[in-house]
Amino acid sequence: MYCCNYLYFSSGAFSTPRSPVISPSSTAASRLAGQGDDVFVPADERQPRSGPVVLAEEPRSTAIEKLELVRRWSLNTYKCTRQILSEKLGRGSRTVDLELEAQIEILRDNKKKYEHVLKLAQTLSSQLYQMVQTQRQMGDAFADLSLKSIELHEEFGYNADTQKLLAKNGETLLGAINFFISSVNTLVNKTIEDTLITVKQYETARIEYDAYRTDLEELNLGPRDATTLPKIEQSQQMFQMHKEKYDKMRGDVSVKLKFLEENKVKVLHNQLVLFHNAIAAYFAGNQKQLEQTLKQFHVKLKTPGVDAPSWLEEQ
Repeated sequence: MYCCNYLYFSSGAFSTPRSPVISPSSTAASRLAGQGDDVFVPADERQPRSGPVVLAEEPRSTAIEKLELVRRWSLNTYKCTRQILSEKLGRGSRTVDLELEAQIEILRDNKKKYEHVLKLAQTLSSQLYQMVQTQRQMGDAFADLSLKSIELHEEFGYNADTQKLLAKNGETLLGAINFFISSVNTLVNKTIEDTLITVKQYETARIEYDAYRTDLEELNLGPRDATTLPKIEQSQQMFQMHKEKYDKMRGDVSVKLKFLEENKVKVLHNQLVLFHNAIAAYFAGNQKQLEQTLKQFHVKLKTPGVDAPSWLEEQ
C-alpha cells in the first residue's frame, strides 16, 4: 500500500579520331561525366579530395532521441487520460489531501468574488469620472454667466464655486478609487493567479502520480515471472519518480497558499480602510479629511493642468 497519508477514492572505350591538341576543359569533362550541368566549379574545388568520407551520426541519434521523447510523452498522456476517465466514471481511485483541497477551493471562490468587486469598482470610477467632468463644465458655465449677468452675478458666482469644489473633491476621490482598483487588480490577476498556476501544476502531478500508482498496483496483482518482473521494477521506478514530484508540488502549493493569505490580508486591510475613509470624507464634504486620507496611504494624484490621458481613458 502506497502513501498512507493520502486518501484514495474509487472512482555505375571508345576510340577517338586524331584531332588538333586542345586544352582539356574541366567544364566539358564534368558534363561528359555527368557530374555538373552548366555549373561553375570554383578553382579550389576542382581538385578531387582524398581521404575517407565520414558520415556524421548526429542527425540519426538526434532523430532517435526525438522519437524516444515522443514515445514517452505518448505513454504518459495515455496513462493520464485513462486515469482521468477512470475517475470520472467512478471506477478509479484518486489521492486527495482534504485540507489542501479545501484551501484551493476557497481560493478559487474568493478570486471570483474579488473579480466581481474589482469590476464594480471600475464601474464606479467610470461613473464618477463622468460626473466630475460634468461638474467642472458646469462650474465654468456658471462662472461665465456670472461675468455676463450683472443682476445674477452673485448667484452664478457661488454656484460656480460649489461645482468647482465638488469637481476638485471628486478628482481626489477618483484618485483613491483608482489606487484601490490598481492594488486589488494586482492581487487578483498577478498574485492569486500565480498561485493558481502552481495549483494547476500540482493537480497535473497528482494525476500522473495516481496513474502510475494504479499501473503498479495492477502489475503487482498479476503473475511474477521472468517477463513481468522487469516491468514491475520499471513501473516501481516510475511510480517513485512521480511520487516525489507530487510531494514536491504539494509542498509548493502549501507554502504559496500560506504566503498568499498573509499578503492578501495585509493588502486588502489597507485598501479597504482607504476606500472607506475616502468615500466617507467625500460624501461628508470634508475636503481636509479626504486629502489627509490620500496622504496617509501615499496616493499621488494627477497634477492639475496636465493633459495626459487619465487611468480610465487608458483602459
